[in-house]
Amino acid sequence: MQNAAFFKTLVIVTHPNIESSVWNKAWVNELKKHDEITIHELYREYPDENIDVQREQQLVIAHDRIIFQYPLYWYTAPPLLKKWFENVLLYNWAYGPEGTKTTGKEIGAAFSFGAAKDAYQPAGSNRFTLEEILVPFRALANYISAVYLPHFAFNTLDETLLEQSSEDYVRHIKTIKPLVV
Repeated sequence: MQNAAFFKTLVIVTHPNIESSVWNKAWVNELKKHDEITIHELYREYPDENIDVQREQQLVIAHDRIIFQYPLYWYTAPPLLKKWFENVLLYNWAYGPEGTKTTGKEIGAAFSFGAAKDAYQPAGSNRFTLEEILVPFRALANYISAVYLPHFAFNTLDETLLEQSSEDYVRHIKTIKPLVV
């Protein structure tokens, strides 16, 4: 396996209103300082939500590591990212007998959430851990023969941590190792 710093990394940002965002916008601005990271904003690219499947598939093929960045919405990703999964990760392209285009790709999630971390515990107000909420994402990675990367998550309650979270996020992307199951 190659050194993570040399991976061609694609960050697919899916925030419905990035201009009003504090956290996701700050993360994108920090990512823009790193030439080895390609930033692809789905809502900017497809405001009409008509995804160019061939273009998206070519972006996936051209990168070794794909990070899906989004705000956590109702315990999942925003609608356009779910649509992206359905439209881009096709049978005999990403899975199925001839579906090898995502085999070995490293994929991970990076998301912001607006609750204290202790809310995401069995005894917390949300009743589930962040790892449990990401089980469908891990299942997706498995299904398309991708390698799952541990997630990056940050609660948005303390804006004094914004700059540090942005730096931590870039470091995470550059140094994260696949989760060994």
